[in-house]
Amino acid sequence: MENGKPIKDWKEIKANDSWALFKIMGEFVRGYEAMSRIGPCVSVFGSARTKPDDKYYQLATEISEKIAHQGYGVITGGGPGIMEAGNKGAHLAGGTSVGLNIDLPFEQHDNPYIDRDKNLDFDYFFVRKVMFVKYAQGFVVLPGGFGTLDELFEAITLIQTHKLDKFTIILVGKEFWGGLFDWVKDVLLDKFENISAKDMSLIQLVDTADEVVDILNEFYGEYNLSPNF
Repeated sequence: MENGKPIKDWKEIKANDSWALFKIMGEFVRGYEAMSRIGPCVSVFGSARTKPDDKYYQLATEISEKIAHQGYGVITGGGPGIMEAGNKGAHLAGGTSVGLNIDLPFEQHDNPYIDRDKNLDFDYFFVRKVMFVKYAQGFVVLPGGFGTLDELFEAITLIQTHKLDKFTIILVGKEFWGGLFDWVKDVLLDKFENISAKDMSLIQLVDTADEVVDILNEFYGEYNLSPNF
């Protein structure tokens, strides 16, 4: 069945699927060409619903401004909330401000702090997520919802399985993230042994912008900055 109607021609369906591959390839090519010219960046994640008067919006702005002063660009999902704060901080510092937008039925619209030539639109979440990881030197993750958790745990999985060799993940806001990672330790690690102890070292929890910058600089003092995989 397709759209409630019997499928009469499987060849037509397969042809449509095949043509979709060209659209997917086009998004990858366009993204690779645009992102490869940008230089080392840090991806900043968090909720699209965070308001400008929220302490985490203000903290994300401060973090991104300090990141940009260190010579990193800032990549966000291009929308409102924490994404806007990330681009705003980079913009205020005169740094590189990248937005990877996705077409969504709610919440998503371009924020005004993205560099005009670095504002990319995507139809496919999986293509967009590749851009976040391939061209970022680390993740800075502030409080968010399901999308933030999805991006966070995919990054952790890529590191755990050695698909990413050099990458740092920094969670900002111990009051937000602490309970989740207490559960990861108590349940996944200690009770069920579904992860190993070294997996807990893949992430660091902090509360301040200075801690974020110190971790990034220390980590990348040991590595060359370059695209991943």
